[in-house]
Amino acid sequence: MFDYREAFSRNIGWVTAQEQERLRNATVAIGGLGGVGGDHSIVCARMGIGNFRISDMDTYDLVNFNRQAGASMRTLGRPKSEVMVETLHDINPEANIKNFPEGINEANLDDFLDGVDVYIDSLDIFAIDIRRKVFQRCYEKNIPAITAAPMGMGTSMLVFMPGKMSFEEYFCLEGLNKEDQIIYFVMGVSPSMQQRHYLVFERSVNFLKKKVPSVPMGISLAAGVLCTNVLKLLLNRGEVIHAPKGMHFDAYRNKLVKTWRPWGNKNPIQKYYMYPKIKEILKSGEHDN
Repeated sequence: MFDYREAFSRNIGWVTAQEQERLRNATVAIGGLGGVGGDHSIVCARMGIGNFRISDMDTYDLVNFNRQAGASMRTLGRPKSEVMVETLHDINPEANIKNFPEGINEANLDDFLDGVDVYIDSLDIFAIDIRRKVFQRCYEKNIPAITAAPMGMGTSMLVFMPGKMSFEEYFCLEGLNKEDQIIYFVMGVSPSMQQRHYLVFERSVNFLKKKVPSVPMGISLAAGVLCTNVLKLLLNRGEVIHAPKGMHFDAYRNKLVKTWRPWGNKNPIQKYYMYPKIKEILKSGEHDN
């Protein structure tokens, strides 16, 4: 017999019983359930968060096995969102889960964000157009929006708070071609680019084929960092670093960097130093075409 208070009783101590009830009544929206999205969903469920809006239109494939929480021989070929509904209900049968298996689009965006306390971004790195729309709608609806990207064997995190610097103001994507939008997104999420120091095969990064390397350590670290800040946002506890400030922890390099990019990607460091670095890696990947 499932009992919510007993199931999440070991959270008590790091949160109060009253705060656990607030988590029980909180609502998070998670866009994308692949690499980081699956882990984010499961950690949020184990925190005892009771209400979810989830979305993914993809199915599990063998290439997901190295890093995606729901990927296994039993789920091969099944829709990711369907598997994640089952997984979250296995953890908390009382959870209220609204699934958007067709993905997020302009038609369902308001429904997806209805009543949401925090938006968790885990869309595919190449889904720039819809990501921009989601973050803009969050900003208009005063919903904190957070992204934590797996970067090698580390993670970088950005939070966009209502009334503060917006996604568009930070990333400066307007007017760029598709390739540069992806480059600007990557260098904005990861201004310190610590992972570049130990990328052993640059040709594995191929934006034209929509292929980038990813390992499970980065995924797990991203979930830990992001969900800690989700908890802080939901419970209004502790400082939350927000754009133009961010944070990058790299376990491989034993290094934590707090980033600060006034004017976002218009910052001279971004435009004249980071952009050429990423462009150089991209050109290496293009040699395989």
